[in-house]
Amino acid sequence: MTSVRIIGAGLAGSEAAWQCARRGVAVELCEMRPVRSTPAHQTADFAELVCSNSLKSDSENTAPWLLKEEMRRAGSLLLEIARSCAVPAGHALAVDRLAFATKVTEAILRDRLITVRREEVTRLSGEQITIIATGPLTSDALSLEIARLSGSNHLYFYDSISPIVEADSIDMSKVYMAARYDKGSADYINCPMSKEEYDRFCDALIAGQSVEERDWEELNYFEGCLPIEEIARRGRDTLRFGPMKPVGLKDPRTGRIPYSVVQLRQENLRADSYNLVGFQNHLRFGEQARVLRLIPGLENARFLRFGQIHRNTYVNAPALLRETLQMKEHPRMLFAGQICGVEGYVESIATGLMAGIHASALAAKTEPVAPPRATAFGSLVHYVSHADPKKFQPANITFDLLPELGERVRDRQQRHRRQCELALREFDGWLEEIAPVAAAG
Repeated sequence: MTSVRIIGAGLAGSEAAWQCARRGVAVELCEMRPVRSTPAHQTADFAELVCSNSLKSDSENTAPWLLKEEMRRAGSLLLEIARSCAVPAGHALAVDRLAFATKVTEAILRDRLITVRREEVTRLSGEQITIIATGPLTSDALSLEIARLSGSNHLYFYDSISPIVEADSIDMSKVYMAARYDKGSADYINCPMSKEEYDRFCDALIAGQSVEERDWEELNYFEGCLPIEEIARRGRDTLRFGPMKPVGLKDPRTGRIPYSVVQLRQENLRADSYNLVGFQNHLRFGEQARVLRLIPGLENARFLRFGQIHRNTYVNAPALLRETLQMKEHPRMLFAGQICGVEGYVESIATGLMAGIHASALAAKTEPVAPPRATAFGSLVHYVSHADPKKFQPANITFDLLPELGERVRDRQQRHRRQCELALREFDGWLEEIAPVAAAG
C-alpha cells in the first residue's frame, strides 16, 4: 500500500496521521518545529493550541456538539484525548492545553506506522499522496510553493490570541463564578462592570496604542475573531453585545445583571491560570497591561501571556478543492485544517480526520467518498468547496451550513434536534460505506 506524506503536525495533521495509521497506511509526518518555530507557538509539541483552550459547546443538539459526535463515531484520537484533558468550562469542552499537546505527541510518536521528520518542507509533488495541514502559520517558502502548485495566489487574514493571567493575581472579592445562560456548571470567573467602569474601559481601549503593522501588511481580520479594540470602534455598545455581554450572568451578591461582564475561563487542570474569553487584541504589551487592569478584579493582574496578532494563511478552497478535500487539478494532494478554509479547533480536527480517511482510500487505490451533505462533516466541506470564491472567508460549523429539513419545523430547538438525528443517521451510513478500519498492531 502506498504511503502518505503529511505536512504539519498540528491538530489536523496529527489527526490525519492517526486515521491513516489505524487503516494500516504508513505515514511520513513532517513538522518544522523546533527546527523553525512560529511567532505564535511556544513548544515543539504536536497539536499545540495557540489561541483559546476551548473546543466549543458540548450542549446536545448544537452544531459544535453534532460535529464532535460525528468525530467520536469516526474514532477521533484528538477528541478522545481532549476529553481526558478537560478542565471545567460550563457547557463547553475546554482542555489543559499543555497536557493535551503532550498526550497527542506521545500517541503519535508511539505509533509504529508513523515516521516523524522534524524539517521544513519547501517543495511539493503532485504525484505523492500528500496532506497539507500546515495551519494558519504556513512558512513563506511553503506558501509560495502552494501558490505555484495551485496556479493562484493564496489568501490570508489576521487572527489573534487572548491574554492569560495568573489565578492568584485576580481579586476574588470583586468577581463571582457563573456560566452564561446557566448552561453547565458555574466554572467561569465573571468580572462585572458598571456603566462608568465600562465607559472608562472602552475609552482606554480605543485610545490604546496598537502594534504597528509592517509596510507589507494589510490588516484583514476574520469577522468571527476580531480584536476587541476593533469591535469597540464599531460602536459604543458593540462589546456589550459581544464578548462582554452580561446576559444570564446575575451577580449573586446584588441579585442584578451587571452593565457588562468580562469572563475568564480556566486554562489548565491546576487552575492556576485563566484566559480572558474573547479578549484577543492587537495592542502593545505595555498598553494591554494598563488597559486590562481597568477591569474589576484585574487591577493587580500578572499576565502570563499578552494578546497577539498573527498571519493566518488559507487557500481559496472553492476554486481549488473538491468535497473530498483533494485538489481539483492534483487529486493526490489534499488540504486539511485552517489552511483549507475552516475556522476553529474542532473544524480543523474534523477536516484532518476526513483527509486521513480520503488519503487512506487513495493509498488503497480506491476512490474517496465525500460525507453526505446532511452531516456536519458534509456541510463543512460543501461550504469550503462551493462557496463564492470571490468572497470566500473561513467558516465555523453552524446550522446555517446544514441543508434545510424537508419539513417545516417552527420551534428552533426541535428543528435542530431533528437535523442532528438526520445527520447522525446519514453519517453512520457513510462510515459503513467507506473503507473499514484496519488494526495497525
